[in-house]
Amino acid sequence: MKRDAIDPVNSTSAEISRRGFTLLSSAALIGAAAPSPQTLGKPHAPFVAEDDPDITVSRPRLTPARGGEIGAYAASPRQRKDAMPGIVVVQAIWGVDAQLRDVVRRFAKLGYDAVAPALYDRLNPPSGDGAADVNLFRPVAQKMLEQGLQSGDIKAAREFLTTQYRNPKAGIIGFCMGGRVVLEQIAGTTDFAAASVFYGEVQPPPSGTISAAVLGSYGARDTSIKAQDARAFFDSLSAPHALKIYDEAGHAFFDDTRARYVESAANDAWQRTIDWFMRYLNPSH
Repeated sequence: MKRDAIDPVNSTSAEISRRGFTLLSSAALIGAAAPSPQTLGKPHAPFVAEDDPDITVSRPRLTPARGGEIGAYAASPRQRKDAMPGIVVVQAIWGVDAQLRDVVRRFAKLGYDAVAPALYDRLNPPSGDGAADVNLFRPVAQKMLEQGLQSGDIKAAREFLTTQYRNPKAGIIGFCMGGRVVLEQIAGTTDFAAASVFYGEVQPPPSGTISAAVLGSYGARDTSIKAQDARAFFDSLSAPHALKIYDEAGHAFFDDTRARYVESAANDAWQRTIDWFMRYLNPSH
């Protein structure tokens, strides 16, 4: 994996069948209880609180095939429906921090079972909550990549969705370093029906055929991942795919707790992700 991938330095409009697959809209999710725009771009109250009455939160232990067990953060809708899909959420360099846990809960609020494996759990990492110094996390991310256990950890998270929630289909989403991990994880496997990649490194391309439907969200101002490289990679895919390059955004534009947050790009990419998962994880698809 290219080391820049650990440094946080065509929108879809298809008709979506909702038979047995009715979820909340993002407009309903980002309602009166959501943080105000003035509070975003720095640590803030969550979009979906841990004690939200519509969801349940847990911190399961996952048991990968290698490396010993790791922790995870999971959330699910309190009133679950049969045959609902699940989502694996893959961390950025900051680990399973407050912002990533909020993303997990946002998916649960939308009707998904969601889990984020703690990929740093074997390494005694610092807390990412409110952290601003990326230099504290680079050595941890480097060690994690050198161990090469992240693929097994993601697989364990997918198996958790199967055993705990009996999810017949699953999607996967990742940010920055996690975006690259997603691309590597979906290559040569059918574990995931759909993926959403936020500014994940694409050079060199992951080895193996990708059969999952892949959505990409990248920033034109990203200096570590070139827009032309993202376009070339997505153009090479034979599976369903869509890519949007946001002119106003750089790297890490979705992280609403830090200064690189770009509201317009983040909101649009989130809605596109919801639409993508609703389409490709629909049990009737």
